[in-house]
Amino acid sequence: MSAPPISDRAPRRFGWPQRVFSQVLLMQLAIITGVTVLVTGLFLAPLSAQLDDEAMRRALAIAGSTAARPELAEDLRTTRPSARGPVQSAAERVRRATGAEYVVVMDRRGVRWSHPEAGRIGEVVSTDPGEALRGRSVMEIDSGTLGRSARGKVPLYGSPGSSEVVGAVSVGIEYDSVRARLLSAIPGLLAYAGGALAVGALAAYLISRRLQRQTHDLAFSDISALLTEREAMLHSIREGVVALDGTGRIRLLNDEAQRLLGLGPGATGRPVDEVLDGGRTADVLAGRVVGDDLLTVSGSRVLLANRMPTDDGGAVVTLRDRTELEHLGRELDSTTGLIDALRAQDHEHANRLHTLLGLLELEMHEDAMEFVTEVVGVHRATAEQVTEKVRDPLLAALLVGKATVAAERGVALRVTPGTLLPDRVVDPRGLVTVVGNLVDNALDAAAGSPDARIEVGLRAQGRTVVLRVRDSGPGIPPEQYAAIFTEGWSTKDLPAHGKRGLGLPLVRRLAERQGGGVGVDAAEEGGGAVFTVVLPEALVLSEAVVLPEAPVLPEALVEPDPDRSPPRPAPTGETP
Repeated sequence: MSAPPISDRAPRRFGWPQRVFSQVLLMQLAIITGVTVLVTGLFLAPLSAQLDDEAMRRALAIAGSTAARPELAEDLRTTRPSARGPVQSAAERVRRATGAEYVVVMDRRGVRWSHPEAGRIGEVVSTDPGEALRGRSVMEIDSGTLGRSARGKVPLYGSPGSSEVVGAVSVGIEYDSVRARLLSAIPGLLAYAGGALAVGALAAYLISRRLQRQTHDLAFSDISALLTEREAMLHSIREGVVALDGTGRIRLLNDEAQRLLGLGPGATGRPVDEVLDGGRTADVLAGRVVGDDLLTVSGSRVLLANRMPTDDGGAVVTLRDRTELEHLGRELDSTTGLIDALRAQDHEHANRLHTLLGLLELEMHEDAMEFVTEVVGVHRATAEQVTEKVRDPLLAALLVGKATVAAERGVALRVTPGTLLPDRVVDPRGLVTVVGNLVDNALDAAAGSPDARIEVGLRAQGRTVVLRVRDSGPGIPPEQYAAIFTEGWSTKDLPAHGKRGLGLPLVRRLAERQGGGVGVDAAEEGGGAVFTVVLPEALVLSEAVVLPEAPVLPEALVEPDPDRSPPRPAPTGETP
């Protein structure tokens, strides 16, 4: 027996549809139906309460107008309760005229003087009339001898303008009539709800058909798989990825880009200049600065950016973090220099120990003490000189450390006599970065030169800090004054980490972010180079400080990069 043929199509299964079009249509229909039912119920609930309130107010109004008749109180005092009495006759006229279920007039004892059922006249009322007899009006829905009703009770005064309560008037509206009004409104309400449901269903169908064309009739599982693969790919790579649309708004930020740029998920959909507050990083992302491996600074990070335009007018920018690499490279350079300095210091230290040992063997104890005091005093005097003129602890510690390293390399580092920097620095870390880079470059330039020395000057003018670093090195040719502040330019040999020329560009960018600048010139005496940095608003202005005139920038100040937007002051605490 041959096997039955196998069908190429899988058997059709009944259940939840897989296509986006079908699922969206069903969900929209379910939502529209649910909303329609909910709105109808929410409308009926206050309608019932409104009808109840309307019936109670109507009963109260009838009771008030009845109690306002002056002859009613007089009849209540001068006659006895009876089926043919004047009070019963007046109450029945009011009941028939208004369509009320009952109009009951009672005395202060709660005895009825009127009632639709004449046999109940002279009996005590079935509900408590205390509030009305105490002079207060009452609205309520309650059950009595005639069943459930909407009631209004008012006090009956002895005469117009009198405060003497001689009885009360109670009027009831049959509750079944109120319920009938509610039920009569439901068919019309359901007709309107059905019409709204039909219009909503038609709109849902048209929207779902459009969605079907845009999604190429894919299933949710297909779309979910595509998005999952894209998200996994973007967030697993260790490079920052920023996608921009044609208007310069951010379409996509992966996790690494958020970390490198210091942004959150809320940056998506906003312009680059808005989320980054302008600056070189924003210029690179927006395409105003072009090139390969563009160096930029974001917060405390050094980034390399590459930008690739897309067909829709947008672009995709990749960012690589070179902060740790540059830091390791600088540490390697410093370590290499320190090793050389330690070799020299080892010989010098050995000579000092031999000298001290000889003085002790010759029993020249006083000379030995003077020798040790002199050696220790040199370092102590340098520290005291720096801390006396530079009050910021971070910057003072940097200069003391640099002076020690310079001395080990045979370079004299001193602070100029006119230096005075108060402890009011807005961004100490940023200033440490500027001074550290310039001193390191000056140390490399001065090392090995005759009478090697470095002079550091810091001067405060109001809120502005003017920094000058001078070295005794070979100097810089005037035609290269502008080139030394571009990325990658350096006169030194290529280091182990593969790139130089980052220190001065960082100094320049930090100065421009604070609205200042950096310049270079030749020293007037003895050769070498002089770097001048002006940092406006670098100090916190105290009440006792009087602002002098703004400092004049040096003529050799480097002009801002034409590919950059105008510099902006950096936010407080921002460092390169």
